[in-house]
Amino acid sequence: MAAHIENDAVEVNRGLLKELEDMGFSMARAAWALHHSGNSSLEEAVNWIIDHENDSQFEKMPLMEFNIEIESPNAYDDTAETSQARAKELMEQARKLREEEETKREREREKERIRAGKEMMETKRIPEENERRRNIALRKAEKDEGKKAREQIMLKVNEDKLKRKRRLGLPTETESASTSTHVSPLNTKRVIMSPPSPASKAEEMRECLRSLRRNHKDEDPRITRRAFETLLTIVRNAANKSGEERYRRIRLTNRLFHERVGIYSQGIEFLELCGFKREDGSEFFYLPYLDVDINRLRDAAFQLNYAITNPFFGLLSTEAEDREQ
Repeated sequence: MAAHIENDAVEVNRGLLKELEDMGFSMARAAWALHHSGNSSLEEAVNWIIDHENDSQFEKMPLMEFNIEIESPNAYDDTAETSQARAKELMEQARKLREEEETKREREREKERIRAGKEMMETKRIPEENERRRNIALRKAEKDEGKKAREQIMLKVNEDKLKRKRRLGLPTETESASTSTHVSPLNTKRVIMSPPSPASKAEEMRECLRSLRRNHKDEDPRITRRAFETLLTIVRNAANKSGEERYRRIRLTNRLFHERVGIYSQGIEFLELCGFKREDGSEFFYLPYLDVDINRLRDAAFQLNYAITNPFFGLLSTEAEDREQ
């Protein structure tokens, strides 16, 4: 551009050049404006000057050639004041046009920013939504797994209870139902078995604790002792503070309870022998206030205390333990 400014001569319209000078523009800028606007009109020249008003390189006077073929056929004969007013009007129109164009471009840029912001939010939302769904699925899987674990515990408890009743010679629910089905309704001499006596209930408790100790005899005895101590605490609280519901309610999923007692099917069964019941569709073991049997709880405490103090509990024969007791 510098070489072009120094060496090339520019052709200008003499009449338009004079008008631009009358408007107050320097001859150098007027000449460059006419050259770059093609000597087409006064308005185009003014627009070019406004576009390049901060370009200092156009302050240098170019070499000019006045070509008669591009002279304006309608030369203006305006006064200096009229020319300046006209120049001001043209510049104001040019600035207004540029402001409108800039406003339009700004609106387009704002639309683009909004679109980009929406895309960014959507890009961020999709992983968050996927993470939320994954967490929901994990919680559901954990809940289902916990439910299955509780069902397996209860199934094992019921199986152990059935085996123990058969070993003690007590009737099972299945055998009772079968017997009642085959007995003739006319047989008035049929013997009706009464509920187990307190002595047999205590024997069930003792056998339940023996089974727990025997099944885990190869483990550290302190582990089963801790289970017996935890059960003893629960039984004593239920007996001594039976008026407070929190001492008659146990959450099966409680971490400490599960680690010390819940992992043993015999531990759950022992609580059932004490009167605790599983609430339907719940993860709680609950001893209803009206079902609190102090004598039964005392028998349970006695059996647990013996199991804790006797280092050979569950490891000797049943007859030998009974003689010691």
